[in-house]
Amino acid sequence: MDSSMNLTKRFYVLNLLTMLGAVGLTILAAVMYVAVYTKILGRETYLDGMAKAYEVRQGLHELKNDMQTYTFDQLSSPAVQQQLRTRVLASGGEAVLVKNNEVLYATMLVNSMDAARLLLLTDSSPDQTFQLEEKTYFYERISYSLAPGSGGALLLLAPVRLNMGFYKTLGLFAAAVFVLSLLLLNAWVSWRFSRAVIRPVFRLKDAAAKISEGDLDGGIAEEGEGEVRELGRTLEIMRIRLKESVDLQQKYDENRKFLVSSISHDLKTPVTSIKGYIEGILDGVARTPEKMQEYLETARSKAELVNTLMDDLLLYSSLDLNQLPYHFEETDLVRYFEDCIADNQYEFQRAGVRLSLAVELEQPAKVRMDRERFKRVIQNIMDNALKYMDKPDGQVAVVLRETRTSAIIEIQDNGRGIPEEDLPYVFDRFYRVDASRKNASGSGLGLAIAKQIVEGHEGSLWARSQPGQGTRMMISLKKS
Repeated sequence: MDSSMNLTKRFYVLNLLTMLGAVGLTILAAVMYVAVYTKILGRETYLDGMAKAYEVRQGLHELKNDMQTYTFDQLSSPAVQQQLRTRVLASGGEAVLVKNNEVLYATMLVNSMDAARLLLLTDSSPDQTFQLEEKTYFYERISYSLAPGSGGALLLLAPVRLNMGFYKTLGLFAAAVFVLSLLLLNAWVSWRFSRAVIRPVFRLKDAAAKISEGDLDGGIAEEGEGEVRELGRTLEIMRIRLKESVDLQQKYDENRKFLVSSISHDLKTPVTSIKGYIEGILDGVARTPEKMQEYLETARSKAELVNTLMDDLLLYSSLDLNQLPYHFEETDLVRYFEDCIADNQYEFQRAGVRLSLAVELEQPAKVRMDRERFKRVIQNIMDNALKYMDKPDGQVAVVLRETRTSAIIEIQDNGRGIPEEDLPYVFDRFYRVDASRKNASGSGLGLAIAKQIVEGHEGSLWARSQPGQGTRMMISLKKS
C-alpha cells in the first residue's frame, strides 16, 4: 500500500477491502456449497427440479404462441376453452380469461378482485414471475385491445416448485460465511492497524517521555507505516541532534573548566614574577638605575607573556566554539611562503638559525586560504622550531610539495626533536614536551591553535620527529 496515503484514507480503504473481501468469500462459499450439494447430496434431484421448471416455462411459452392465433372472441367459445383447459392442466398450470377486470373463464377459483390483482402483478413483474400467497408463479400474458374503453387479457399461470429447503440452507450458510468472513477480516485489519500504528505510537510515546526526562541514549527504530514511520524518523533525528547538542555543551563546559584551571596555573607564574619585581623596586632592592631598569624590563616581558597568553586563550576559545570567521582567498603557494620567509628572516638570523624555502612543485599550485589566519599557523610552528633549537648550526626549511589533489607544506628543523611518547600529544592544548610547566615561556596553545586553523581550512596537520635529529611538521591543503 502506498506509504504516502494518510492514515485516514488507509483506514477507509482497509475497511472497504474488508467488506469487499467478505462479499467475495461469501460468493465463493455459496458456489462451492451448490457444487458440493449437487455432487454429493442430490445432483439428479436438483437438476431434475431445474429441468421441470424449465419445461413448465417452455410449455407456457409454447401455449402462449398457440393462443395468440385466436382472437378474443374465439377464446370465448367452449371448444377453444376446453382445448385451453386440457393443455394448461396437463402442464400443471392454470388459465384465466379476463375482460375489463371481469373473469370470463378460469381453470381456478378466482373472483373479480383476484383477477384485478393478477393483472396488476403480471403488469408490474419484469421477469415473468410473481408471488401470490407465498407461492411463486411463472406467467405468460396475452393482452387484447377491444372496443374503445375496453380491454381483455389471457393469463397463463404455472406454479414454481423449487427445493425451498435447499435455498433456505444456502441462505443461512451464505449469511454465516459473510458474518464469519467479516469478523475475521476485521480482526486482521485491527491487528494490522495495531502493528502499523498503535504499537509504534505507544513506543514513540515512551521514547518521547525518556527524551523529556533527559535520557538521549536509546535509539528510536523506524517502524510502522506512512506518517507513523515519518514521525519515528523525525523523533530519532531530534534525539540525535539533542544528544549532539548536549554532548557539545558538555564538551564546552569541560573545555571551559580545563581552560580556566590551566590558564590559572600558567598565569600564576608570570603574575607572581611581576609582583615580586615590583615589590623589589618598592622595597629598594633595585637601588641602582641599572638594576631598576633590569627589574622593569623583566616585569614588562612577563606582562607581555600574560598578554600573549590571554590572546592565545581567546583565539583558541573562538576556534573551539567555531566562532572565528574565515575569509578565504585563492592564493599562490610559492609567493605566499616567499613572503613568510622574508617576514621571519631577520629574527632567525639574529638567533643564528638558517631559514630557507625549497620548492618541489612541478607547476604553480594555488589553494584557498585565509592568509592572516594561516600566517598564525606558520608563525606558531616556526616559533616552536626556534624555541627548541639546540644546535649551533640550526636550520629550518619550508618545503613545498604536491600530490594530485593536495598541496603539502613541510616545515623541517634539526633541533632537539620530540620524544616518541610525547609525539601523539603535541597538538593537545597546554601540552608541553618540557617536564616542568613552570619553566615554559609560551601559552601551550600554539600547536593546538595551528591544528584548529588548518582543520578550519579542511586540511590536515601532523608531525614526525626523532629525538636529537629534528622535527617535521606537515600540512596538507586541497588545491584549487
